[in-house]
Amino acid sequence: MTFEQLDLISPILKALQEEGYTSPTPIQEQSIPIVLKGKDLLGCAQTGTGKTAAFSIPILQKLYKSEKNRGIKALVLTPTRELAIQIEESFTAYGRYTGLRHTVIFGGVPQKPQTDALKKGVDVLIATPGRLLDLINQGFISLKTLEFFVLDEADRMLDMGFIHDIKRILPMLPKKRQTLFFSATMPPEIEKLASSILFQPEKVEVTPVSSTVDIIQQSVYFVGKKEKKDLLLHLLKNPNIESVLIFTRTKHGADKIAKLLIKEGIEAAAIHGNKSQNARQRALTSFKDHTLRVLIATDIAARGIDVDQLSHVINYELPNVPETYVHRIGRTGRAGHEGIAIAFCEPEELPYLKDIQKLIGIKIPVVLNHPFISTEATVAIEEKKEQMKEKAKENKKYRGNKGNGDFWRRQKMNQKKDKKYFFSDLNHLVEIIVLKSRTTNLKNT
Repeated sequence: MTFEQLDLISPILKALQEEGYTSPTPIQEQSIPIVLKGKDLLGCAQTGTGKTAAFSIPILQKLYKSEKNRGIKALVLTPTRELAIQIEESFTAYGRYTGLRHTVIFGGVPQKPQTDALKKGVDVLIATPGRLLDLINQGFISLKTLEFFVLDEADRMLDMGFIHDIKRILPMLPKKRQTLFFSATMPPEIEKLASSILFQPEKVEVTPVSSTVDIIQQSVYFVGKKEKKDLLLHLLKNPNIESVLIFTRTKHGADKIAKLLIKEGIEAAAIHGNKSQNARQRALTSFKDHTLRVLIATDIAARGIDVDQLSHVINYELPNVPETYVHRIGRTGRAGHEGIAIAFCEPEELPYLKDIQKLIGIKIPVVLNHPFISTEATVAIEEKKEQMKEKAKENKKYRGNKGNGDFWRRQKMNQKKDKKYFFSDLNHLVEIIVLKSRTTNLKNT
């Protein structure tokens, strides 16, 4: 199936073509027609399955065709800043020819640039729960004109303690709306929440990406943050690295690496959302025909990149979403060719590495004999490992809190254990006393 067969409008088809997309993923193929029909949707899907496009594309199409009234018409709620930014970048990419306005709001940064954007007027708002409630309470946001509500990563919302915030937001939404609900897992509390906010939803379920391509040779380099650039230059001296795609988390990071490599005489270019379409296309074409050796990209910009004989992928920065790693390295080792995936891991990225290894089910081999494994980095990594071990121990020991049943159940179990051991010890003591008494009596007789 192609995107044309999903009855998408030409402004969106043009944007998808420029992004390098021709065929929808399974969740996009199933979800887009449901949303276009105006039905509520319950999607069971993990990050990395293409679900952002599954809801952003039909929302953009429906808003493009609707009356151009002022006010926020679509709200996307997501648990983290990183995900919020990624979703906003997707709306930028797919909606560049629609004329629709969107912005993203999240906590931990000054609110003024965000409130300035809101004052200008937006059609689509992507938000984290805390900052949304804050700006609603300050009078910067009204949800009275809302037509679409998307709750993304609902199970992560639960894990991160945002469910109460969501329950505060829900009464502020118009009753007449289309709701799209996404969650990787469906624990009882999430099922209850879904049934309370969805009206006769259609369900879409897709299998997550769980394993990497067997042909790809993976390795990880433990390195300090400051030494990453030196390690990269050291690796690129190897002529066997013929064609390499380097991933960074940010646009700024991609630009920095590109400048560094060009300064060192290495042919390189960066692609991301801030680059013009012509600049991105030129870089991509040069990379595909192997006149450009190194391409640095953010995850959003790299979507649709399909390069024959791509020898290497380097994760300059590890992604905070493990499925993203799978998608990154899957760009090498295609069409029967061998592929090599290299990851740089600084101390603060160890939790990301742990999540990645858990997802792919293997321990990625560590390269120990490289010149930039500094003493400081080694010490920091070991300290981080110990911290993670201690945290895991604490979680195991004190799982549950006083506000839920787990804590009290464990307390009761521990009391029972203590009681059991007490009586066991008491019986043992009685046995000893009786035995000693018998021995004394025998001696006296």
